[in-house]
Amino acid sequence: MKDFKELKVWQKAHEVTLSLYKISESFPKEEAFGLTSQIKRAAVSVPANIAEGCGKDSSAELARFMQISAGSTSELEYHVLLAHDLGFIDSKTHQELSSRIIEVRKMLYAFLKKLKSES
Repeated sequence: MKDFKELKVWQKAHEVTLSLYKISESFPKEEAFGLTSQIKRAAVSVPANIAEGCGKDSSAELARFMQISAGSTSELEYHVLLAHDLGFIDSKTHQELSSRIIEVRKMLYAFLKKLKSES
């Protein structure tokens, strides 16, 4: 069992989630149950699955939750692209968020690779 708060990948994922919560506050109110909700759900899924995986007993279970987190980063990357294309976020914000999301995904895959080499 690992302390998820000590993992750099969790810290970065948490920071992205906090940023997206703040940014999505400016989205149109009619998106509250649409894109805003989807972005928040996908964003929260990344650090939440890292945390849940850290509470499991085996490296195989931890790896499974890291894979789920990685999948959520892809979903989140699309939602941020859609928000940009709909005009809810500007190009600079889109680029910054996308880079941060991709960085988290790369960190997750590096972590997965490390877990596989240890087993």
